[in-house]
Amino acid sequence: MLSINISTSRVAPILLLSVQFCNFAIIIMKTFNVPSVYRSPLISAIKNRRKQNDKMKKDFSPTHLELGPLHLYIARHFGFCYGVENAIDISFRTIEENPGRKIYLLSEMIHNPQVNADLKLRGVEFLQDTNGNQLIPFDALSPDDIVIIPAFGTTLAIESKLNALGITTAKFNTTCPFVEKVWNRGDQIASKGYSLIIHGKPNHEETRATFSHASAMAPSVVIKDIAETERLARYITGDANPAEFFTEFSGRYSNGFDPVVDLKRIGVINQTTQLATDTQAIADYLKKVVQNHFELDDHHIAEHFADNRDTLCYATNDNQTAVTGLLQQSADLALVVGGYNSSNTTHLVELCEEKLPTYFINAATSLVSEKDILHYDFHNKQELLTTPYLPELRPVKILITSGASCPDAVVEQVIRRLAGFYSVEKLLDQLENDILN
Repeated sequence: MLSINISTSRVAPILLLSVQFCNFAIIIMKTFNVPSVYRSPLISAIKNRRKQNDKMKKDFSPTHLELGPLHLYIARHFGFCYGVENAIDISFRTIEENPGRKIYLLSEMIHNPQVNADLKLRGVEFLQDTNGNQLIPFDALSPDDIVIIPAFGTTLAIESKLNALGITTAKFNTTCPFVEKVWNRGDQIASKGYSLIIHGKPNHEETRATFSHASAMAPSVVIKDIAETERLARYITGDANPAEFFTEFSGRYSNGFDPVVDLKRIGVINQTTQLATDTQAIADYLKKVVQNHFELDDHHIAEHFADNRDTLCYATNDNQTAVTGLLQQSADLALVVGGYNSSNTTHLVELCEEKLPTYFINAATSLVSEKDILHYDFHNKQELLTTPYLPELRPVKILITSGASCPDAVVEQVIRRLAGFYSVEKLLDQLENDILN
């Protein structure tokens, strides 16, 4: 674990952002023009030091900030990923370079309330909500208008509709390259005659987009968890009435899907922000079912089950692994910061909840006081006010992480609010000055 206190630690100047696309077998060195309001000198310096000391990303232990009675343990990896920074860069640059033109976002660019609110303040309007409900009719658009495709991507039908209106989407498309990687993997599997099983949240923008691309290539169906996987398996083995499939998976299968025929040869792809262990468990389960049902040995499994390769994005993998490392530290509670509708953030909450009291917050103001916290219960989809949440024993030990769409500045604001509760703001300022100089 990296420990930082007010009397030690020096860091080198912050390096340019580097991102390795391991599965693409290339390395991309690129920086993005992200508004400074989203940056945090303190968090950037901490992250940079960890990168320098652990270039191969083998150390997933947290960073320890010791502030007298307050001990904070910060996850090894958290915050903006490549795809989010790319989307923010394109969106804000589009606004700057096109004064006077109407600019729309198809839906929320990323699942972060601060970023989406900033875009609205700059005049950007949203055509749909996150569930795909229309807020502004497409017919109200003109060919001179700009429509930005969000990081989640969009469906082929929507893209075609916008292009038919004379709106070119390619130039303003912020679809994450890791989402496109899933689409390419789906194309590869489909080209070999397999149907596609998509592990994802059925109503999530990314899953809707992936389903659209997948179903254009092969018979496809969306499943959300292992329980649905087990039910889908009954149609593979013939233990369920095929007619019931259409009710059980209503709205989640491609046109003309035939469970009797299309579940004989299958491959698995996923929403990039799912839990890695969940996707792997689903693929392993279906592979075993297929192997047993068709009586296949390991050399012939490819006759009915496509080679399974993980299609989660690097940030999802890193952030989840970092939380696993974070949870090795004994603590009183965990704070997970991010948008309430952020899938990848929700999964970080799930991991933390297994070990200790966890509070899902979206801003520093969620820490109403040292007694009260406003947090989100994603299981029941409601915001709760809990009192008390901080223990009386000293030192208080708190784990902190955030989702891939959460600005580092918000994480620093959370840290500073906690420091205020314990009257250690000067210690934090001194620590920041020590790290940065």
